[in-house]
Amino acid sequence: MDMIIATHNKHKVEEFSRILKPLGVNILTADLTEAEENGTTFRENAFIKAKAACDETGLPCIADDSGLAVDFLNGEPGVYSARYAEEGKRKLTVLEKLKDVPDEERGAHFTSAIACVFPNGDVLEAEGHCFGRITRELRGSSGFGYDPIFLCTEEGCMNKTFGEASPEEKDAVSHRGKSLRDFVIKLEKYLQTKEG
Repeated sequence: MDMIIATHNKHKVEEFSRILKPLGVNILTADLTEAEENGTTFRENAFIKAKAACDETGLPCIADDSGLAVDFLNGEPGVYSARYAEEGKRKLTVLEKLKDVPDEERGAHFTSAIACVFPNGDVLEAEGHCFGRITRELRGSSGFGYDPIFLCTEEGCMNKTFGEASPEEKDAVSHRGKSLRDFVIKLEKYLQTKEG
């Protein structure tokens, strides 16, 4: 099954492709008009992007909206994660705001909301979270975004930041890995229903 992914982020394309390919989903990219992400939640923004892409291409479209919420910063950067500071300074901005904050108050979590919109109007949605804390310095060069400052504290995280984890280690515990696995279950049921 071909599915358009509504993103310009090559790292997300790689993650989606890696997790969905075994199910026979072929993730395609397209030169899409930028959707206005004016939702107040990750779920709303994911739907806005997927719906706009489906309307534009006439194909099933999937979109993810994700970001980091830091407890000490009252949930910032949240839905503004990709626009929190100028490009290249987002991680450092978070570290600067937390420079005098003790380890026990540096809790944070990632959220990934996925929406898939089909040309017939059907919608599938999924959401995943991963909990951890913010480090005091950049650690690792893998991943993207806030990965080098997010130390996953969930079981199976091996005391690594997402920036230090391999793609397979990250997929196993990450917010996007969880939301995609939930989405896969819903997609399989949806396709079985349609075939039936």
